[in-house]
Amino acid sequence: MGLVRTVGVRDGGAALPRGFWAAVRVWLEKPQVANRRLCGAAIEAEGTVALGEGGEESPRFAAVRGSEEQGKRVASAGAAELGLLWREVCTQLSPRHGHLPPPLTPWAGPDPRAELRAVLRTLLPRASPAGPPAPPVKELAVQDVYNGTVTFLPLEKNSEGKYEIKKCNIYQIQLVYIKDEEWSVSVVAPFPEDWFSDGIAYPKLAWLGNELLSKVAKWSVEQKPSEFKSTLSLISVAKYSKVYQDLKGKYKEMVKVWPEVTDPEKFVYEDVAIASYLLILWEEERKEKGLTKKQSFVDLGCGNGLLVHILNNEGHSGRGIDVRRRKIWDMYGPGTHLEESTIMPGDTHLFPDTDWLIGNHSDELTPWIPVIAARSSYSCCYFVLPCCFFDFYGKYSRRQSKKTQYREYLDFVAQVGFVCGFNVEEDCLRIPSTKRVSLIGKNRTYPPTEHALINKQIAQYISNRQTCAVVLCDRKVACNHKDHSDVCKEVDSELPENETETAGTIWMPGFQPREKVEQIRNCASLPRDFVDDVVLSVANLLLNAAPQKSCYDMHDGNANTWNQGESLSLKEVAEHLNKETLKRLKSEYGGLQTLLKNNHQVFEVLNGRVHIRDWRKEKPSRKTKPEVKRRLSSEAFKTRLCWFFIHHPDGCSLPSESCPYAHGTEELRQSQKIKKKKHIQ
Repeated sequence: MGLVRTVGVRDGGAALPRGFWAAVRVWLEKPQVANRRLCGAAIEAEGTVALGEGGEESPRFAAVRGSEEQGKRVASAGAAELGLLWREVCTQLSPRHGHLPPPLTPWAGPDPRAELRAVLRTLLPRASPAGPPAPPVKELAVQDVYNGTVTFLPLEKNSEGKYEIKKCNIYQIQLVYIKDEEWSVSVVAPFPEDWFSDGIAYPKLAWLGNELLSKVAKWSVEQKPSEFKSTLSLISVAKYSKVYQDLKGKYKEMVKVWPEVTDPEKFVYEDVAIASYLLILWEEERKEKGLTKKQSFVDLGCGNGLLVHILNNEGHSGRGIDVRRRKIWDMYGPGTHLEESTIMPGDTHLFPDTDWLIGNHSDELTPWIPVIAARSSYSCCYFVLPCCFFDFYGKYSRRQSKKTQYREYLDFVAQVGFVCGFNVEEDCLRIPSTKRVSLIGKNRTYPPTEHALINKQIAQYISNRQTCAVVLCDRKVACNHKDHSDVCKEVDSELPENETETAGTIWMPGFQPREKVEQIRNCASLPRDFVDDVVLSVANLLLNAAPQKSCYDMHDGNANTWNQGESLSLKEVAEHLNKETLKRLKSEYGGLQTLLKNNHQVFEVLNGRVHIRDWRKEKPSRKTKPEVKRRLSSEAFKTRLCWFFIHHPDGCSLPSESCPYAHGTEELRQSQKIKKKKHIQ
């Protein structure tokens, strides 16, 4: 009667039952990956408990909250809270049927003193646009490994301030072995008729049975251990959620006035998230070190400067430096400190009075930031968010095939921090980016008296990296990457005397900073006639390829066919282009694929294959599309000629009134975007 749903699971890789407990752990620690109305969960305490007479608790408890040091501080308080809760839970649940109401699987095993594992967590609702977030909800999850169950007991405070079980919302996830490779996963609720749902922390039973159960079943047999740590593992998720929602409310208007060509939503909310993380990280550092003054910072390669703007507004003194000034800098006002300057790693670019150096997608400066921090002062810390892969001297070259390029590069940047004498910590940020792993150096591994020794170690490491690069290019000699002593096997010498002298000014004379004038190499600067010729050649190739695809349609009561052509791979398309065209395209980032994607009116590139775009199949714009994008779409309507109307043998597949492009010069509208640019000039 209380069975919500059961799904079958086939385990061909021997992942179960271990995979089931890994899936349960995901739901415990990161419920937001399944329930999007939550921003996370805080694990307050966990430990083993025993079902003895009177429900006495086992003395073995462990509190978990934030970092390892924080966990040690709150261990006794967390254990005491968990022990008290367990006693209260056992008195509120009947000792019959293993303390659980039927049809839940009882907590019982061959040993009446069998141990269970209890996890106390707080569910953190996400803020809604209409108002503040719902209050956090505490929940006690009890894992019974012997019986393959995890029982969730929601807790509410009564008038006396004590926790009571919200019995109507108890549920249990069960794993059952059937035979051979067949298992089943079920959700059971003892009181389905009384179930309360607020749509946030307490979802509907149907959601538990359909959405959550499907995800748990899928996660249970997925043997894909993550290369990275859990998201926000070094800070409090509850604090982060509050700070992020506050900052998002403050700076959401930036999306509407964003003057750069980059995506405003991505960059605004990403910088808001990074700022939220740093504010909490720095608040915790002040508590740990007994500081009262807010930390100062320098953002190296600050780009649009929004992160600097937010941190300045939140009371942290600091500045941003970038080789190229951005249009948006003028919008921030005098309270935001931004400088247009080229940073050359050397003695002239040290920051002895700065607490933190920031490298947010700092590209060629990324590996240098730990070095600059180490040489600036003993107290200087750093935060880097690596994106593009650069070594000290140029582009980073892969040296290990067993790791992904991203993981290998993160290990390299972490190793630089280790060589510089930092205890490097890694954390995964909650930002709209595929490159979201940060590396943090805030504690040193050596006493201040060894500064000269560490400085010499850094210089030799940089020299070795540069020599290794030459060796790899010229002699194809591999490097040893087994541990933190990653130096080229052929290089184990002292710094040359002339290099020691040079190090007084610029640490690596061959370093190439980013150019002040950004080169456009995404095919956008290619001559228009060249692009038009390539587009026409590729389109004719697809249209004339056999067999042709004709799309049948009824138009004005008449049956019409429209030639959509054949799809070809990028390789097949390239084979039909002349050598001069291919040579010219190879000098651009992305080459042929980028050019075809830029001409999305004509082509659709999916999974490496090129198709003629059929505009009748295009999905209508969502009503929820951001206002900025809707405005740009309306401004661009009928401002360009329809390529199909002019060049396609069957004309355009859409009637004139439905096509966003002009069918003839008489339909052309003047672009509003061009007007604005001329007005500014």
